[in-house]
Amino acid sequence: MPHNILYLICSLLRPFICCFSSCHKTQESLLSSSSGYKNYRGIFNWCVVMLVLSNARLFLENLLKYGVLVDPVQVVSLFLKNPYSWPAACLVIVLFDNILCIFFLSVFCPSLCLPMSLSLVVGGAFVLGTYTILFLKLYSYKDVNRWCRELSTVKAKKLSRSLSCKSHTHLNGGDRKVCYPGNLTIRDMYYFVFAPTVCYELNFPRSAKVRMSFLLRRLFEMLFLIQLSIGLTQQVQVSLMYDMDLFRMTERLLRLAVPNHLIWLIFFYWFFHSSMNFTAELLCFGDRQFYKDWWNSETVTYFWQNWNIPVHKWCLRHFYKPMLRRGFSKIVSQSAVFFLSAFFHEYLVSVPLRMFRLWAFMAMMAQLPLAWFVGRFLRGDYGNAAVWMSLIIGQPIAVLMYVHDYYVLHYRQEVE
Repeated sequence: MPHNILYLICSLLRPFICCFSSCHKTQESLLSSSSGYKNYRGIFNWCVVMLVLSNARLFLENLLKYGVLVDPVQVVSLFLKNPYSWPAACLVIVLFDNILCIFFLSVFCPSLCLPMSLSLVVGGAFVLGTYTILFLKLYSYKDVNRWCRELSTVKAKKLSRSLSCKSHTHLNGGDRKVCYPGNLTIRDMYYFVFAPTVCYELNFPRSAKVRMSFLLRRLFEMLFLIQLSIGLTQQVQVSLMYDMDLFRMTERLLRLAVPNHLIWLIFFYWFFHSSMNFTAELLCFGDRQFYKDWWNSETVTYFWQNWNIPVHKWCLRHFYKPMLRRGFSKIVSQSAVFFLSAFFHEYLVSVPLRMFRLWAFMAMMAQLPLAWFVGRFLRGDYGNAAVWMSLIIGQPIAVLMYVHDYYVLHYRQEVE
């Protein structure tokens, strides 16, 4: 009986007891780094919405001020205006003869000087890029075959199919291996020339078949994105500023930063994802790792190692490691890699513009102290933000400098 009475009393008092139970515990605010909270998807979506709205305002302001400047016919007429001055197409044709000469004569001749007489900016940039890629490919082709020739004198029968890959299955089935000098055929060389890589191997990893749906998606992306990037370039070109007033240049820099960065992102996706996957699918090229998660870069070094995997592999294999084997330190070797990259950046910009200002060269060399500073003082999200800032702000600075110098060199006297 007393137990029943106690139970009845507790039941009657339970609502009041609950009112006085503890409602606090030791915990951190969600936005504190120590809270361990990671789900910021809503904030990310808010940033995307704000970015779209802010750029929509700039886009409408540009349309109201300048009108629609996108003209696809202008791009086509640039090449069709004078059919007798098509140096770009001629040099691309000569490129294939250059490959045959190198194969039959066994002479590696640098091809970087041949297209330097171009005066057409767009065509010149395309040809210079093509010849630069060919130069890297032929250098790798020469190096690998030299390594094979040196090894063949010691252990010809034990030579594996690839110097950088232990074993790969051939497309035609089976485990047939190709050993030096069986790889020295025109077909093998031209496959390497068109393959989406600049590092040669005696045999590449191959995919089983061509996926038509995948191929058509990449083709649609290529056609759509190239038109989109050309349209954006035509539309924002009038926003550039030609005088050197500090405040007006800063305003134009910030105005140019977002569309320039958007065009760069479109180019990255068009080239490293759509175009290279399209080519790889056609050739059944198995290694599709053309880039890694560079957008998560917390250091400048990580970005340069992962945004362009084919070139990074070439630099590592044919430049950085050979320098280490020759006794150079890591710092000197890394600086030499940046110096080589700076040279090619300046080569691809200055030669088509026919003026040498070294802005691209200095921008690349400035990555060395920036990489040291970010790696030394910034970590995590702060380092990632610093990498994004260097991409968003750094490129427009170089663009504005080249545009200003080009305008002063070619048009300032006409205006005056």
